[in-house]
Amino acid sequence: MIKIQATGFEWDAGNSEKCKKHGLSLDEIEGFFRHGNIYIAPDIKHSQKEQRFLAAGKSTDGKPMFVVFTLRKTDCNYSIRPVSARYMHEREAKKYDEESS
Repeated sequence: MIKIQATGFEWDAGNSEKCKKHGLSLDEIEGFFRHGNIYIAPDIKHSQKEQRFLAAGKSTDGKPMFVVFTLRKTDCNYSIRPVSARYMHEREAKKYDEESS
């Protein structure tokens, strides 16, 4: 599991609309990262132009989620830039629950 330290989030028209199209709000995505109990791994398949990460965990109300994100550096701080976010499908959620317990 990878640990990250970021000071905020980077949102613009591109990533906010893509993330919201799967039914999640920006507040819900930010809460997912602030909640703390998430698993992060490199997204090797989609890291050609910039390093991307996959995060799996639960929303603040307990719904299993996936978030793809990258980190952006400004001065000495890093921001999380979500690329895509969605709730897990039923089979994914079941597997996540089995592996995380």
